[in-house]
Amino acid sequence: MSENHDGSAHHPTERVVGGTTVVELRGEIDLLTASPLSARLDTLTSRPRPDLVLDLRPVSFIDCSGLSVLCRARNRILAGHGRLRLVVDSDRLLRVLRLARLADAFEILPHLPGPLVRVPVPEADVVPSARD
Repeated sequence: MSENHDGSAHHPTERVVGGTTVVELRGEIDLLTASPLSARLDTLTSRPRPDLVLDLRPVSFIDCSGLSVLCRARNRILAGHGRLRLVVDSDRLLRVLRLARLADAFEILPHLPGPLVRVPVPEADVVPSARD
């Protein structure tokens, strides 16, 4: 754990796109942030067939308690017949997952899937152009 610990991992940014919940985690996922993060992920994985994407690209550090949170979310999602994807573009984080023998336990993507990159604007919110 670093001296600059900001605890921001337990304040994830989340959005729902077409039934998929995208959660962006930031900062450190460690002993201090694991419990509140786990509670939030428990809520998100409690419904039937949860579809969850955890964007770990902004994560700067993860320890064994953070890995445990990911495994708990995975197990809850599998039990609910859902889907979990991790977005990881850091060689360092990929190495941690490999060393912990967890890389094959998760569906790992290098970037957000296309439809999840932007939230589509509902037609009712589109301002008509001057020509319409």
